[in-house]
Amino acid sequence: MTTTRPAPEEQELPFNVFAKACPSRGTLEHVTGRWGALTLGALYEGSLRFNELRRRVDGVSEKMLSQTLHALERDGLVHREAQPTNPPRVDYELTALGREVAERLLSLIHCVEGSMETVLRARERYDETRGAR
Repeated sequence: MTTTRPAPEEQELPFNVFAKACPSRGTLEHVTGRWGALTLGALYEGSLRFNELRRRVDGVSEKMLSQTLHALERDGLVHREAQPTNPPRVDYELTALGREVAERLLSLIHCVEGSMETVLRARERYDETRGAR
């Protein structure tokens, strides 16, 4: 009896983000959290120094940006390059995986930005029928 292997697209993925113990869930949280998504989107334009990135991601604190960059670097999405200069220079850029993820995030970001008139009208209707919050 011969068994055939399922086609790659039919095989189960080795990770399941819906399982609470799956490590992919943590990475998804890093990528889709407010600061992670904005950081990846900002770095898609090219390498940035910490303070340049902080100015680009308006509203992020130094502490939150630092934590976000550490998480994204640990996940292999961001590369940190420290230059041995005085004062020290540190540049951040996306890895190949980071670029792929950022492209998908930017598609979502552009979709949301392009739909804001519809969203704002929906919010108005909701507030009118349910009372402003």
